[in-house]
Amino acid sequence: MRSTRGSVPVFLGLFLIVMSVATARADDISGVISATRTITRDSQLVGNVTCTVTGAACIAIAAPGITLDLGGFSITGQGDAATGCGGGQTAGEAGILIAGPRGVVVRGPGIIQRFRGHGVQISGGSTRVLVTQVTASTNCLSGIFITGATANDVEDSVSVRNGNNTNPCGGI
Repeated sequence: MRSTRGSVPVFLGLFLIVMSVATARADDISGVISATRTITRDSQLVGNVTCTVTGAACIAIAAPGITLDLGGFSITGQGDAATGCGGGQTAGEAGILIAGPRGVVVRGPGIIQRFRGHGVQISGGSTRVLVTQVTASTNCLSGIFITGATANDVEDSVSVRNGNNTNPCGGI
């Protein structure tokens, strides 16, 4: 008769490995972002983010059903602290870009600030996007900008000191 005692720990070890892969944590984001950070799975800020990307989004959400949890932290662009612009708007620059995916959630609390474009931009046919508990402040264009997208919700969010004299689009 063969003993199977040795196979139980092996099976248990494989089970634990499979379970840890199945419950993989979200991507952790913090520090300096110098090239657009494209996320394709749930992610969370674990510290403040300083964005040095010019002319493009700091964070682009590129898959459906993704949640970006701001965790009480901020995403700060290169705009002037008083006006958000720094000499004028910079085409294509945004704090968070959602262009196409369905069912995305951007969840605060958290601050998106000082981008020389929009703080949060929802466009490109995105549907069922939820932005909740986000503060958009001192962005050169809109704090939260929605265009070419349908059935999206912004709730419990604040937009303050956004826009400029040339493009006073401002809030949401």
